[in-house]
Amino acid sequence: MKPVDSDMLLMPDEIKQHLKPGDVFPQVMAMQGEIFRDVPGRKTIRVQLGGNSYFIKQHFGVGWGEIFKNLLTLRWPIISARTEKNAIQKLDEIGIATTPLVAFAERGGNPAQQQSFLITRDLGDIISLEHFCGAWKQNPPEPKFKRKLIVAVAQIARNLHEHGMNHRDFYLCHLCLEGVAFRNSEIKLYLIDLHRMLIQATTNRRANMKDIAALYFSSMDLGFTARDYLRFKYYYAKDFRAANTSFWQQVMRRANKLYRKFHSDKFQKRLRIEKSALEQ
Repeated sequence: MKPVDSDMLLMPDEIKQHLKPGDVFPQVMAMQGEIFRDVPGRKTIRVQLGGNSYFIKQHFGVGWGEIFKNLLTLRWPIISARTEKNAIQKLDEIGIATTPLVAFAERGGNPAQQQSFLITRDLGDIISLEHFCGAWKQNPPEPKFKRKLIVAVAQIARNLHEHGMNHRDFYLCHLCLEGVAFRNSEIKLYLIDLHRMLIQATTNRRANMKDIAALYFSSMDLGFTARDYLRFKYYYAKDFRAANTSFWQQVMRRANKLYRKFHSDKFQKRLRIEKSALEQ
């Protein structure tokens, strides 16, 4: 296997001091903690080190089967934590708040067996917009605050897409509101869960449409009004030529398709199985 990627230099002493001398790569890959996601080839855990909380994304190798399955369905396979590392650095560059990068390393030249890890700082006092807005249908928020929040989300989406970036899981659950800012009547949003982020030199109209459709789908049962959606469209699409009438028609069709799929018996059964596996 090749040596640890030079990006290992990003690892600060605050992490190193909790590891044994020598090769730290296998030590980080073997770490155990509170499990947030555990799927074949990839695990996300939260650990406490020196009184600080961190998230570790461990990639153990996806195997050729997963790579070919993605390629046959015209999807680019995610084989490494490098995708998320690059996304964090790009988001920092364009001014979108996200989980702070602490460390990254990657080993192996064989893409099917490549291993990697990414360590990010726990953002702490945050709440996903999915949960924050969950009761709005029954208990609408203060109108001025809702308007400000919609504008903030639209500006993140626009900034992302204008810089050739696509989240590819752009649901409200991956936009998080900072608690301290909220209590000070301010809005600060973080974009999280970046492991499928697509970064290109130019805007990708179809990928943009899929992102916005995912966002719209995830808001459909939260009590947003037609006026709310018009406000989002205005701040997202202002002087943005990629968002025309045809674009919004495609967004609606895809969002409705996602909604039907999500509420199908088959998909709900899958969610129950995944939830049960995490609780074990």
